[in-house]
Amino acid sequence: MLSKAKTLRGYKLASLDGDIGQVEEFYFDDQYWAIRYLVANVGSWLTGRQVLIAPYALVGINSERQEIAIHLTKQQIEESPALNSHKPVSKQFEEDYYKYYGWPLYWNGPYMWGYYPNIERECEKWQVPSHDKKGWDPHLRSTHAVSGYHIHAFDGDIGCVADFIIDDENWAIRYLIIDTKDGWPGKKVLISTDWIERISWSESTIFVNLHRENIKQSPEYAAELLDREYEIKLHRHYQRDGYWTGELSARKLRP
Repeated sequence: MLSKAKTLRGYKLASLDGDIGQVEEFYFDDQYWAIRYLVANVGSWLTGRQVLIAPYALVGINSERQEIAIHLTKQQIEESPALNSHKPVSKQFEEDYYKYYGWPLYWNGPYMWGYYPNIERECEKWQVPSHDKKGWDPHLRSTHAVSGYHIHAFDGDIGCVADFIIDDENWAIRYLIIDTKDGWPGKKVLISTDWIERISWSESTIFVNLHRENIKQSPEYAAELLDREYEIKLHRHYQRDGYWTGELSARKLRP
């Protein structure tokens, strides 16, 4: 299911033994544009620390109940490695965090989920890292911080990031919702994260390998239109393969 990040903000988080709070925002990596942590607002329960939930523990989204189910107990979350509020997520924290839960490190392999192109939650399938496999160094960003970034096409700016479309099947950010109010008032379009060429964090700008006119003629986005038929139409417009073909979701790191 595809959901907007801003829509998920405020959703209840249901652990195995009761609610723990609400969704606040998400951390994602800038290599695969995959959600690495859900940031939970737990009120006064665990004051002074960020509560992060990795997708390995996320069971799924229930839009009718506005709830995300978590396959963890409150005690497991409370006893997990603590990360002080307003501090960045360090590599040491992530290593301690994944060791605590017994999950495989997502950066210890060439795919989006380490040794797998898709997230695996079954322990017996997890592989032990070997030295002949290439890993990578993740850099985490927050959806809140990247909202508002400028989008630059081959031939100029086209707007800014208004929101993110998240796929809860693999917890990948599939699209950026672009507000083109500076160029074409009132129109929003989708840009696949697979079409991003590079990001300048110092300039708060995302560069895409598309032309302005092509983007201008792309199917207009509206939340009620976001289904597979719309996605096929969008990808055909840009003459690109869809991620659902399996070719893009299983991609390896660039050399």
